[in-house]
Amino acid sequence: MEVKTAVERKTGTVNIGELELESGTVIQEVELAYERVGLAEGPAILVCHALTGSQHAAGDQDMPGYWAEMITPGGFIDSDRFQVISFNVLGGCNGSTGPLSLDPRTGEPYQAKFPFITVRDMVRAQQMALEKLGIDHLTAVIGGSLGGMQVLEWGVMYPDKMDRLIPLAVTPYLTDYAIAFNNIARLAILHDPNWNNGNYTEGTIPESGLSLARMVGMITYRSGDLFNERFSRKQRAPAGNFHDEIAYEIESYLDYQGKKLTKRFDANSYLYLLKAMDTHDIGRGRDGWQQAASRIEAPVTALGYSGDLLFPPGSLEQFIDQLKQNGKEAEYTLIDTSFGHDGFLVEFEKWGSIIKSGLEN
Repeated sequence: MEVKTAVERKTGTVNIGELELESGTVIQEVELAYERVGLAEGPAILVCHALTGSQHAAGDQDMPGYWAEMITPGGFIDSDRFQVISFNVLGGCNGSTGPLSLDPRTGEPYQAKFPFITVRDMVRAQQMALEKLGIDHLTAVIGGSLGGMQVLEWGVMYPDKMDRLIPLAVTPYLTDYAIAFNNIARLAILHDPNWNNGNYTEGTIPESGLSLARMVGMITYRSGDLFNERFSRKQRAPAGNFHDEIAYEIESYLDYQGKKLTKRFDANSYLYLLKAMDTHDIGRGRDGWQQAASRIEAPVTALGYSGDLLFPPGSLEQFIDQLKQNGKEAEYTLIDTSFGHDGFLVEFEKWGSIIKSGLEN
C-alpha cells in the first residue's frame, strides 16, 4: 500500500494562457497566483477569498493566512487529509493578472486599461488553472463574501466538478444596499487628487481615497453592537478643536485600518473587484436566480451570520429553501455573532465543526 506524505506549503503561479472574458474581451498570458497546502495528491478543496484577501488562506508561521486557524493538521479543514488550494482572483494584486500586471501587447502596466471582469470570469480562470495543476475534481469549494460569490458560480457553471459547495456570508445576488456602499467607496477613490484616471505612479497612489474606501467597508463588515461595545465612546484626545482631529478611539481604529490597506492593496484592483461584486447575480442572463439555482447539483452547506448588513442571512436561507424545493441536498445554519459580515473570519470554534462535518459527508 502506498503511503501518502503531507507537504507543508507550496506557492507559485500558473499560466493559463488566453482567457476570453464574459464581455468578449480576450486577455493574453493570464496568470493566477496560488497557495497549495496539505496532503500531496490528496482530495482537493478550493478556498476562495474575499475582497481584500489573497491566495494565502493558510499562510505560514511568519505570516499566517486569514484562515490559518481553519486549515491545520487535524483541524476543521484537515491538511493531513486534504490538499487545500487557493488562488488570488483574476483582477487581484497579489500575483494574479490584474491592473498591476504588464499588458503583453504594450509592455506597460494595465492600470485603468484593464478590462472589466465578473465573478464568472474569476471562476473560469480558476477552473483553467486547476486543469493546469492536474486537478479535474474538487471535494469542496468554500468561501465567504466575494469568495462565496465564487462558490455559487462554481456550482452553476461547473455543477459536476465538486462534491460539495460551502458558501458563507453571501447571497445569490448583491443587494442594492451593498451596491450603495460600494459606490461610496468607489467615489472616494475616483475623487482622490492622485487618482489621475487610474494612471497613478507607485509614489503618488490615491492613498486618501483608498483609505476612506476601506473605512466605509469596515463599518459595514461588523455590527454596530460590536463597535459600541468595543470602543464605548473612549477618547484619546480632547474633542471639538479641529474638524480633522482624531479624538475618539473608533476614529483612530478606522484611520489605522484605512492606511493599513493602502500599504498592501492596489486602488485599481479594489475598483475592479468592487465592480465585479456589483454585477454578482447568479440569475443574470439565466432567467433569474431561482432558475440558475436549478443547475446546481452538488450538496450545499451554507452559513449565514447574524447582523450581516451586506449579505442578509435571510436571503441565503431563501436560496437554500429554493434548492430544497428543487429536490437538492442543502442545509442552512445561522451563526449567532456580534461580528456581522466578518463572522466568517473569526470565532471559528462556533462554526468550524459544521465545515468539518460537511467535508466528511
